[in-house]
Formats: sequence, C-alpha cells, structure tokens
Amino acid sequence: MVILGLEIGLSLVWLMSDLPTRAQLADFTLATARNVFHDAKIWTLVTSPFLQEKFLSLLIHGFVLFMFVPTLERFWGTPRFLRFAAITAVAGTVAGSAMGLVTGRLDAPINGLDPFINASIVAFGIVYARQPVQFFGVLPLTGRQLMYGFIAFSGLFILLQGLWELGAAYTASMGAAAIMTSKRLSPGLAWRRWRIARARARLSVIEGGAPKRPRDKEQKWLN
Repeated sequence: MVILGLEIGLSLVWLMSDLPTRAQLADFTLATARNVFHDAKIWTLVTSPFLQEKFLSLLIHGFVLFMFVPTLERFWGTPRFLRFAAITAVAGTVAGSAMGLVTGRLDAPINGLDPFINASIVAFGIVYARQPVQFFGVLPLTGRQLMYGFIAFSGLFILLQGLWELGAAYTASMGAAAIMTSKRLSPGLAWRRWRIARARARLSVIEGGAPKRPRDKEQKWLN
C-alpha cells in the first residue's frame, strides 16, 4: 500500500498539472539516459518508478499490486519485501536508461512500476510455482504458468513496438527477481552456505561424557 500510494500520489500530481509543470516534473523526476548519465540526476533512479504518465496503466498497477504482490509480502515479511522492491525497481531503471545510450534515444523515459511488477510476477511464479491462480477469475493457471505467460506477453509487447529501453528494464528487473528468489542463485543463501561451511571447518568432534569404566559381564543394564 505504501508503494502504490507513492505512485498514485506523484502520478495524480502529473495528470492534473498543465504542460509546463509536467515538463518541469519530467526534468526533475523521470529517469532517462540524458538525465541519469549526462546530467548526473541520480535521484531519478528512485523517483521515476513512482511516476506513471497513463491513467489506465495506473489502474492496472493497482490491480496487480492488490491481487498478487501482498502474497509475497506475507511470505517474506515487510523488510525483505521492501528490499526486493527497491532492488528490482532500481535495477530496471538503470538498465533501461543505459539502453537509451545504446539506441541513441537519450530522452526515452523509464518510469512507472512496470519493471517491479514484472519482477513480482517472476518471484510469484518461483515461490508459488504450483499454486492455483484464477487469472481475472476466468482462466485457471498455476503460478509458474502465470509467470511464463507474463514473460511471453512482455517480450511480444517489446518486440512489436521496438521498445528496447523498456525491454532492457524488464529483463534486468526480472533477472534480479530470479536471482533473489531462486534457491540456487540467491546471493543471500550462498552467503549463508559459505558461513556454515566455514564454521564446520573450524569445528571438531570430541569425546564427551564420563570416563569409561570396565563393565562387569555379569551385570545387566536396562539402558
């Protein structure tokens, strides 16, 4: 609700402003290749995910955040979920802005929670791979099928319109989600395994208890 509230608040200010005000907001809050790499407006990597220029997209974001994302927060806990949201959103914004340098479209914006939402769908598909999901209450899917469907739809959307900057943002955010969620690739789990292995290497097995005494063969013991 905090993430959705921030996006709704900033986006409504944008939608209700006149054109000169929108231009000033875009120059100060939107992440583009020009703003991030040429003008060194690094803070736009944080502010840009909370600015959505289209009202319909804002409604879709609210629906997805209400239906799927709270499940991840309950599973991980709020602190870990917020770290996930911050890392995936910033990773997508950085990658999309960097792709603008490659394509030469320096003013192509990377904004909105779309990279984070796609990352959340990937995380949901990994954590709840076999969980039944009623997509829009009509189409029965599993969490894994929902993840693959979103990836295919996003890829087709990018290819048909040539939105390579947005494609780079989606790829980076979903890749970060897969790394953070997968048990094989998670840096946190790898760090814990290394610490356990290091602790085991410094431990040794010693013989404990009272010193052994010669046992009388005729004496019977219950235990």
